[in-house]
Amino acid sequence: MKKVFFSMLLLAALFVTGTSAKAQSSPVKIGVFDIEMMVRAMPGAAKVDTLVALYERDSLQAEYQFYYKEFQRLDSTWKADSATNKPKTVLDLVAQQRQQVGMNIAYWQQIAQQKSEQKRAVLSQPMTEQVINAYKKVLDTRKYALVLKPGSYEVGVSTIENVFQYVAKELKIKLPDELGGDLQEESKAAPAAGGAAKQPAGGAKTK
Repeated sequence: MKKVFFSMLLLAALFVTGTSAKAQSSPVKIGVFDIEMMVRAMPGAAKVDTLVALYERDSLQAEYQFYYKEFQRLDSTWKADSATNKPKTVLDLVAQQRQQVGMNIAYWQQIAQQKSEQKRAVLSQPMTEQVINAYKKVLDTRKYALVLKPGSYEVGVSTIENVFQYVAKELKIKLPDELGGDLQEESKAAPAAGGAAKQPAGGAKTK
């Protein structure tokens, strides 16, 4: 039994040693990328911003005004019905409707934000698909073991590739400086805040 245990322990040690040696000879390839940030860097992103702003100003503001006026109407109706001793079932129905509208007003900021994000997602869908397709091609070519979001690695890491540059090259678009700028001679250094290169904006650094 001891011989079997010793043999298994020896095999495990050899496996760990071999894996470690392989890792040292072939370092893990890591990239940094974020699909949403890349979509916002697309040439059509400014138009989407304009359309979303118009939607918020026209549609969402009108919807909020409707809820506000409807709440006032239902409140006045409930008070008038109470004063004239309307049946409890009628009063309860109006009170329930008033409460539902009031909840929309109370949580309007969250509701409006969700609607705005949904509108942006719909308008950005064609660009999102282009980015995803380009990203998949880069992944197939570059063979990353891990892709991190900007800000999710420690400052000073220089072995992480800036995937934004490769995706931008695949899309044939100019990459903003804050995301690393245009690809230069297969540069593998990912932008890092405080270092020689820039770190793509967005996301907090984690340890």
